[in-house]
Amino acid sequence: MSTSLPQYSSSRLYSLLFLFFRLLQVKANMFMYAGCSQEKFQPNSPFETNFNSLLSSIVTSSSHDMYNIFALGNDTSISTDSAIYGLYQCRGDQKLIDCSKCIKSAVSQVGLVCPYAYGASLQLDTCLVRYEHFNFFGKLDTSLRFRKCSRSVSNDVEFFRRRDDVLADLQRAAGFRVSTSGLVEGLAQCSGDTSASDCAYCLSDAVGKLKSLCGSAEAADVFLAQCYARYWASGYYDSSPSSNSDDVGKTVAIIVGVVAGIAVVIVLLSFCRKACY
Repeated sequence: MSTSLPQYSSSRLYSLLFLFFRLLQVKANMFMYAGCSQEKFQPNSPFETNFNSLLSSIVTSSSHDMYNIFALGNDTSISTDSAIYGLYQCRGDQKLIDCSKCIKSAVSQVGLVCPYAYGASLQLDTCLVRYEHFNFFGKLDTSLRFRKCSRSVSNDVEFFRRRDDVLADLQRAAGFRVSTSGLVEGLAQCSGDTSASDCAYCLSDAVGKLKSLCGSAEAADVFLAQCYARYWASGYYDSSPSSNSDDVGKTVAIIVGVVAGIAVVIVLLSFCRKACY
């Protein structure tokens, strides 16, 4: 007498493997923040057509350039309701191939995070994608988009001296800059459409906000609309229990265990099914 066993499809395993590799990609391109306009566009509208063309152009361009800007549907001879302006930018220390991977990840997320939004900014750890319904290129904007402050460091005079040295150096960035002083590291970057004077102003504002909003934090990030500044104590992101990458790493480890367990079960059930017939 044969025993009827449940039919297990390998598609479940493939789905979990896909999720696993997506988590690895998320770890490499850590989500920082997203901002979405309240105004929405209609599906199947001319704006959506240009929106899709913009995202496609951004992905294509990212395989050749670390930064680019685009304007579609802005012909004054026709309605401007479909006009869209967008840019992308990768962090200055990235390789082109890593830049392209980050941009592809950001593009794949922006429509999910900000569905049908007339404007959006999505910042991953090493790249940014932004689009608007209006021309924002080169217009100074120091509005606060995101901040993150770690635990405080108390009574460490040397740390604060080194931190201030790093932050002072970052304010001199001409586009992108990395700075180190003792055991404190930092980096800063301005959007590629920002003039040198506006970049200096934006970074000065970002550094000021780092100090005022995060105080004595061991690590801090401040992202403004056109620039950002970050600093951390050396080794902080390797040892901090609150690090996002640690959380993702634990999740990946769990997924690996689950995938391995299911793979073993599928193999055993397949063997058992053959043996029972």
